[in-house]
This record gives sequence, C-alpha cells and structure tokens, in this order.
Amino acid sequence: MSASGSEADSLASRRSKKPKYSKFTQQELPACKPLLTPGIVIGAFSLIGIVFVPIGLASLSASQEIVELIDRYDSECVSASDKVGFIQDTKTNKACTRTITVPKPMKGPIHIYYQLENFYQNHRRYVKSRSDKQLRYKEAAHDIKNCEPEATSQDGAPIVPCGLIAWSLFNDTYAFSVNKKAVEVNKKDIAWGSDKSKKFGSDVYPSNFQKGGLIGGAKLNEKLPLSEQEDLIVWMRTAALPTFRKLYGRIETDIMASDEITVVIQNNYNTYSFGGTKALVLSTTSWIGGKNNFIGVAYVAIGGICLFLAMGFVVLYVLKPRTLGDPSYLSWNKENPDNMQ
Repeated sequence: MSASGSEADSLASRRSKKPKYSKFTQQELPACKPLLTPGIVIGAFSLIGIVFVPIGLASLSASQEIVELIDRYDSECVSASDKVGFIQDTKTNKACTRTITVPKPMKGPIHIYYQLENFYQNHRRYVKSRSDKQLRYKEAAHDIKNCEPEATSQDGAPIVPCGLIAWSLFNDTYAFSVNKKAVEVNKKDIAWGSDKSKKFGSDVYPSNFQKGGLIGGAKLNEKLPLSEQEDLIVWMRTAALPTFRKLYGRIETDIMASDEITVVIQNNYNTYSFGGTKALVLSTTSWIGGKNNFIGVAYVAIGGICLFLAMGFVVLYVLKPRTLGDPSYLSWNKENPDNMQ
C-alpha cells in the first residue's frame, strides 16, 4: 500500500498545475514598501518642484538666446503659374535670390537647415524602399528586393543606392554672401559619425543612380564612396513627422546684427506636385541644441504643479490633521461604529 500510495502521490504531483514553491512564485522576494506619510509626500513634491523649475527656467533662457531665421521660398521662387511644369522643366533657370536681414548677432557656427512640410518620410512603403546591406557591403549590390520601383536601371543593372528614399534625395542648393562678401558653407561632419562608419560602406560607390525610368532628386558623385556622401546619409535617416528639418551645412563665421545675408537658391526640388513647402533655416545653437521652448515650458509646468500640490497638502495637513494608521477611517468601521468598542 505504501508503494502504491507513493506512486499515486507522485502521479498526482506531476498532474497538478500548482507551481513549484519558490519565493518568486509566491511573491515573497525582498521588496521596498515605502509608507507614504504626509511628510514624505510633501517632501517628494517639493523636491521635484525645486529641481524642475530652475532647470526649466535655464532651458527657456538658453532657448531665447538662440537666433533663428526662417525663410520660406517655395512660392516666391516660382514665377510661372504652372509650378509643377516649371520645376520639371530641365531647361528653365531656377536660380532665385533671397535677402535676409539679421536682427541679432549670430555667433558661429551657424547651422543651415532645409525644412520640408507635408512630406511623409514615415510612409511604410517609402521607409521600406531601401537596402541596408547594399549601402554597407560592396558584394551586396544585387540585394534590391525591397527597392522597387527604383531597383534597376533601364538596362536591368542594379541601382546603388537603390530605393525611393535615395531616389528622392533633396537637391536644392544654397550659396551665401554676407554684405556682398561670399561665405563658405562647411558641409563636413553634418551626418552622424555612427551612420558613416557602420551603415554606409567605405568601398561602396554609387552606380546607375538616377538612371532608372524616372528621374528623382539629386545626383551623387560616383567617385566618392557612400560613407563620404554626407548629404545622402543625412537624407537617409528618415523623419518621423511630415514637417522636418535636415542639416545642410554650417557657416563658421560670426554674423553681426543688421548684416544682410544674400542667398542664391537653386530651386530644383519638386514639392509642388504634393502640396509641400520648403524653407531655409539659419540657426545658432546652445547647450540645449536648437531653439525649443517646449522642454523649458514642460519642466516649469511640472515643477509648478508639484509645488502647488505640496503647498496644498501642507494646508490640508495643518487644517485637518489625522493620526497615521487610525482604523476609524476604514470604510467598514465608518459604517459599523460599534465595531470600534
């Protein structure tokens, strides 16, 4: 009987869904269980407020010191009524001169961005239309399965780099002069170092680019490897929102207040067929990066709310204090006061 009983117990234990005992399954592991007394709550809210408000004010101050100039030029740089026909005509001179007056001193380096609106780089088919292996490895030139409709040229040869993202590369150009004196634009190190070294091969060269059935944006220098084509690398890091900016270059010299910046724009990029807009952005930077009031406002708002709650809890604690852990406040004791006797 003992043998059969032990076998039955063993069989029952194997069939049982009860988990094996451990401190983890029984939730008996050591844990921090803070007791939220009024002092701790008030102190925590006060500390958050005291820390967040100065950070927010410092961020707002740094953002206000940044000088940012935005010049939208897509409408002004097209003289014809048929804007799409104008931009697609390869024989038309698309040079456009814009003048910008500097309101405040701008200390170099001054970052140059192009800003596009209503351009959905986050569209699923657009984002997938690329070959990361082809961009990185020379022997992967024929890895073009995700690149349609810009996978091969008219003679069937693979396009490097393939896909719609590379095909739609931004091709407007800017030439700057300050007070009629030409200023050089530094286009070195505008892309992430990790992208240049890990995502784009130093032995991969453009091939058959912009030689498909449709001609898209900018062309690439076939003598330079992709790891040195920084305009392409910047463009290939797709934006999450339909309004975005991408770094074009830097002006390393200072520009004084009231100086006139003359920009000669080659207005080549077609945003007119889909209702997009283009703008040139000149901006200085600070320790928080570019101009951005949201971070400062968010810190000040959260810090202010925490300080307000801390003061509210102080007033409530002073006016209506109660003993910590008093069982008379339990709901069932309020309903049956005889239980307290």
